[in-house]
Amino acid sequence: MAGLDTVQPGQSLADIARLLADKRLPPVERWNPPYCGAIDMVIKRDGSWLYLGSPIGRHALVKLFSTVLRRDEDGRYYLVTPVEKLQITVEDAPFVAVELVSEGKGGQRRLGFRLNTDDYVIAGPNNRLRVEVDGKTGEPRPYIHVRRGLEALINRPVFYELVSLAMEEGGETGTLGLWSDGVFFPLGDTGGGEIGEGGS
Repeated sequence: MAGLDTVQPGQSLADIARLLADKRLPPVERWNPPYCGAIDMVIKRDGSWLYLGSPIGRHALVKLFSTVLRRDEDGRYYLVTPVEKLQITVEDAPFVAVELVSEGKGGQRRLGFRLNTDDYVIAGPNNRLRVEVDGKTGEPRPYIHVRRGLEALINRPVFYELVSLAMEEGGETGTLGLWSDGVFFPLGDTGGGEIGEGGS
């Protein structure tokens, strides 16, 4: 992931992609510390972090915590260091996509998302878009994979922007959706399944 401290105004998604490749994150997937219990830390649906019921006001601290966040096979979320593993609560997804950058058209399009942690992710074979539909309200709940099984909920304004781009493109495949990095992602009702074709 690349933070805004390394992304400069006017940089293309290709430049950002190179920064993403160069950025090193803690290897939390390789750490196997003892489980030390749950702590009263919650990531709300809007992406805000609470500790003991109070918002964590320091954005830099939230960004630091986000780099050692892991989702294990049990579906639960943990803050992991080489010496401890602490369970936290995540109401929906641990990140929120708050801004969209689109370059190109059709099959040459690339979609980049800025997260609430000031990281960037580019939709493609390794970072897939999916749309769930709320069983009660029928409203779409769009997500993008960020890393290691962690996802970002795409906020409503950004999702509307994606749908607007797809409608402008004319639905040449017969399905409302967009290409990014060589993968086509439907944006319509998917019944909660994983979407996107091509890549793995």
